[in-house]
Amino acid sequence: MLTLFKKEVNGYLSSLVAYITIGIFLLVMGLFLWVFPDSSILEYGYAGLDSLFNTAPYIFMFMIPALTMRALSEEQKEGTFELLATRPLTDWQIVLGKYFACLLIVFFALVPTLVYYFTVYNLGTIPGNVDTGAVIGSYLGLFLLGSAFVAIGIFASSITKNQIIAFAIGVFLCFFTYIGFDSLSRLLTFQSIDAFIASIGINEHYQSISRGVLDTRDLIYFLSFTGLFLVVTKTVLGGRKW
Repeated sequence: MLTLFKKEVNGYLSSLVAYITIGIFLLVMGLFLWVFPDSSILEYGYAGLDSLFNTAPYIFMFMIPALTMRALSEEQKEGTFELLATRPLTDWQIVLGKYFACLLIVFFALVPTLVYYFTVYNLGTIPGNVDTGAVIGSYLGLFLLGSAFVAIGIFASSITKNQIIAFAIGVFLCFFTYIGFDSLSRLLTFQSIDAFIASIGINEHYQSISRGVLDTRDLIYFLSFTGLFLVVTKTVLGGRKW
């Protein structure tokens, strides 16, 4: 698996895909944080990164499927998946190798945003007047959100040979799992059902972690959610061998 992981990472870094995707992510985040008046930190009147963590999930909905759309669909389209399957690699090693490679690229995209934190840290009237605990929780929540979206993207890439279709399916599933259940919960009138349906969606757990409260239930949710899509992806790949 490690060999496949290195191959995938080198594949991303040796092409323009990762650099363009990360560059667009940082550019859009910079525009939302400093330029657009509705979300600009300079317009808020106080130093905070709320707009970053509120905007990033929606950018992830497009950025991550763009990264993962070629992970398995390209292998199937070019006929190299059969060659990969004949190597001493299990289905799990193939899925996890590609998953962790994409997740590392997402991590690389988040690292430069720390510049925004240090800027805001020194921007206030009183330097350092930033809720560091909430920022750490928000970054953790954003990384977990990214890991869930990567699992969705890998799954979308496994069910079609067309990268554009894989991208479209990935965007739809990311969007629906993030805010779709919240929208459905508002259509119902029974409070207990509302809370249950909302708890199925990602947004509630992401917002919980972003408040700086590290609840094991939220961690278990993200791990279970990610694991579910990886299991389904492995099942899809296993079924295509027959």
